[in-house]
Amino acid sequence: MIDTDAVIVGAGPCGLFQVFELGLLGLKAEVVDSIRKPGGQCVELYPDKPIYDIPGIPVCSGEELTEALLKQIEPFNCGMHLGEEVSVVRKNSDDSYSVETSAGTQFHAKAVVIAGGVGSFQPRQLRVTGAENFAGKTLHYRVQEPEQFAAKSLVILGGGDSALDWVLELIDVAGHITLVHRRDEYRAVPASVDKMRKLVADGKMDVVENAKATAIDGVDGSIKSITIQPKEGEPVDVPADHVLVFYGLAPKLGPIAEWGLDINRKTINVDTERFETSEPGIYAIGDISFYPGKKKLILCGFHEAALAAFAIKQRIEPGKKVHLQYTTTSPIMHKRLGLTD
Repeated sequence: MIDTDAVIVGAGPCGLFQVFELGLLGLKAEVVDSIRKPGGQCVELYPDKPIYDIPGIPVCSGEELTEALLKQIEPFNCGMHLGEEVSVVRKNSDDSYSVETSAGTQFHAKAVVIAGGVGSFQPRQLRVTGAENFAGKTLHYRVQEPEQFAAKSLVILGGGDSALDWVLELIDVAGHITLVHRRDEYRAVPASVDKMRKLVADGKMDVVENAKATAIDGVDGSIKSITIQPKEGEPVDVPADHVLVFYGLAPKLGPIAEWGLDINRKTINVDTERFETSEPGIYAIGDISFYPGKKKLILCGFHEAALAAFAIKQRIEPGKKVHLQYTTTSPIMHKRLGLTD
């Protein structure tokens, strides 16, 4: 059980800045995100796309903004739990929260901040008959225990960074790998594609391009083979012990929709004083929050994070006045930032 002041759901720009604002007030945070790296949709959807409306920064990419925010929060030593999805949020008798993730990580927190952007990124599913019978057993949308694939025959579906990254990471673990891609052009970084092609040329793996999976054969959750249909020619049954699917991620509200909050379509209603949801102690900032006049801009999310931090400080220390201090002159702020002893 990890004891903390706040659990932040979402490691995008607003979630990372929330760590900073809480840290300035002396509060500890743990961050949880369903994707495997920080940055949220900035990194997942447009890492190289220029952003022009961050105050004081004429232009930066999503990747550069994320790197700068990670640097900014270094003094606060927050926990970062990536590739995990918050599955349980339970209110305790003392108004604190017990939070648990899909990986079994447990937190005891005084507040929860939802900074989930457009929602948690859920893997796009393999749409073939009976696929659900193997999901979570021998059909995988994310890898949590690579060692389970030792000496096994793997079929990896996809042509992006995730698919190629796992091909390269598992090539010395698995018994054999077959990569199947719907096109012959890849969305992965060229260096990864070059490494994969060399492995194919060296006879260490197989690749099937311009083809898609159309059926899975197996019994009791165990896959025996997967049928691959090329654009031209007859379908081929490829033996497989496990199938890994990396068709990309789609944003969905996910488990948040089950937390009993006041949902407004795919957003969460908040007040504009504390950015608290209908559930006291749970806050929402960034694109997932909604209030009259809401604008889905990163800079607006930064403002929301600042006000939410003050509200959380007041919640945790209800008998104390929360004084506004400036990072320019405050000795307390300088100490928290690691600028002085």
